[in-house]
Amino acid sequence: MVIGKPGKHVNEGDALSHVAGYCVVNDISERALQMEGTGQWVKGKSADTFGPIGPWLVTPDEVPDSQKLEMWLEVDGRRYQNGSTSTMVFGVAYLVSFVSRFMSLRTGDIISTGTPPGVGFGLKPPVYLRPGNRMQLGIAGLGQQNQEVVGD
Repeated sequence: MVIGKPGKHVNEGDALSHVAGYCVVNDISERALQMEGTGQWVKGKSADTFGPIGPWLVTPDEVPDSQKLEMWLEVDGRRYQNGSTSTMVFGVAYLVSFVSRFMSLRTGDIISTGTPPGVGFGLKPPVYLRPGNRMQLGIAGLGQQNQEVVGD
């Protein structure tokens, strides 16, 4: 979700009024960086070009229920992830309220909610992205993205 109205200590009942809209975010992780040393996940998600956003911002009036959106991801035509926002551990209103307890929300801030089941890291054996792989992903009503993995 993208924040449209600033806030701090936002009440969960008022949280959705702070949402400007929804968009697709590709929650890319570099697992070697993520697991080495401290095991801190932020560094594995913070590389240049990680977390592409778009293709557009969909306003709340165009999303009948943000907790009922189908999500999917394919790599080289093989579907790895298939899910729905209905299976999120925490809903949008809760997340906005929760995050606002620890930081001020500003217009344009993005809260990325994670990813559906099927990440390559959790497969047996694990499957990792390689240069040349093509990712295609989307969320119903919010659009789809296409990316090619490149080496650094």
